[in-house]
Amino acid sequence: MSNATSAKKNVLLICGGGGTEHEVSLVSAKYIEENLHKMEGVESYFVEICKDGNRRTKDGSLCELRKDGELCIGEKKIKLDFAIPCIHGIPGETGELPALFEMMRLPYLGNGPEASVLCFNKISTKLWLNALGVPNTPYIFLNSLEDLPRAKKAMAEWKHVFVKAASQGSSVGCYSVKGEEELTLALRKAFKYSPYVLIEKAISGRELEVSTYEYEGKIVATYPGEIICQPGSFYSYNEKYGADGHTKTATRAENISSDISEKIRNYALDAFVGLKLRHLSRIDFFLSNNGEIFLNEINTFPGMTPISMFPKMMEEYGHSFEKFLKDIIFA
Repeated sequence: MSNATSAKKNVLLICGGGGTEHEVSLVSAKYIEENLHKMEGVESYFVEICKDGNRRTKDGSLCELRKDGELCIGEKKIKLDFAIPCIHGIPGETGELPALFEMMRLPYLGNGPEASVLCFNKISTKLWLNALGVPNTPYIFLNSLEDLPRAKKAMAEWKHVFVKAASQGSSVGCYSVKGEEELTLALRKAFKYSPYVLIEKAISGRELEVSTYEYEGKIVATYPGEIICQPGSFYSYNEKYGADGHTKTATRAENISSDISEKIRNYALDAFVGLKLRHLSRIDFFLSNNGEIFLNEINTFPGMTPISMFPKMMEEYGHSFEKFLKDIIFA
């Protein structure tokens, strides 16, 4: 970190996005904003990309982000030093905002355009994981309903599958399917969200997560945390964010052997390095009842809500989120 932390930094905190995870993004942005307010030498500027396409400040004023990294609010012009694209899904995790910041030569938090695109698409993620030798859930993918015979064949073999829109987050467009009669309906729904659809074998076991990030010049993978769903349910959008959700979380999973924990952490590191991730990610795994490890998904800008695992697992590991963020801003 630079010694010149006394120099004021104008930091853009941009959130919303208008996609399926718009509201969640606003909650995450609140957490990040709270941490920015604790930092000396940081002046933060909150901007929401609204559902109508307008950009507005916290007080509702229209604003504009100029190509030279300048934020214009009416007649006021602020030269930005850093940006935080706190957007889950489109257009943050899909690479558009990182690409924009690259063109502006404006430093920003998070993963670059290519890594964002690769990881947001669940199919391209799996192709890369296969190439890297990282085990992941058995799958096939479809590009149209004309592939229904292949889907039925997978259903007959696996009995229980998850049908997932390839390019969505927070379990949007994700359906648990336990019979052929449900399959076509689930596929039709998923294709409304994405031109490609993934069909994965359902894994009976535990859902584990690892925060993987850069801290003091090193790439860190935390001890696995756990998502504990009600029997027979899965970590759906409503379970994640709904008021009536019953899912519990543990920032450090219990009864996991040191050998299994190390394997999971090493797979997380392999994925982080191999897919050229930077700064932060949350990497999700399954641990089957037979002791098999499968990487499930990579989240290039994980949630920062009060129930989100990424900052909690970082703190559990002994690292400060505020310090993590400040070190990157003042790098």
